[in-house]
Amino acid sequence: MTKVLIIYDSQTGNTEKMALQVLKGVKEVTNAKPVLKKVDQATLEDLETADAIIMGSPTYYGQMSGKLKTFIDSSNKIHGKLAGKAGGAFTSSGGAACGAETTLISILNAMLVHGMIVQGIREYNHYGPAAVGAPGERETKLCRLLGKRVAELAARLVS
Repeated sequence: MTKVLIIYDSQTGNTEKMALQVLKGVKEVTNAKPVLKKVDQATLEDLETADAIIMGSPTYYGQMSGKLKTFIDSSNKIHGKLAGKAGGAFTSSGGAACGAETTLISILNAMLVHGMIVQGIREYNHYGPAAVGAPGERETKLCRLLGKRVAELAARLVS
């Protein structure tokens, strides 16, 4: 069983809606076990025991939320233990050109520092799904696609 951890922060509910779609995408993969947690409930042990980690955050000033950043900063205590795990990111923002892409890159950058292998999306929103406000049909599809692809990548890496 491939364990895929989805950690997210959400203030308005938009990022949570995206997280639920990522969860659906993970469920499409045989033998994938999704675990969904708000960042307040996530632990470093959750990161260590996962085969893949997907993180989502609202965009604040072109960066991830303070809650997610604080959690990621605390992961320095387990540095080296996430190497080789699959990862991905998603975000929601208040408008176009509000920093969604830099938010995704900041999350992916932290994953790369940990030695993780990140999954992008070649079709659209290359760094990960990004919604302006509530996720629409395209963002919903991309969230499911991200969940599915990260779970598939993790399964290949585990085997």
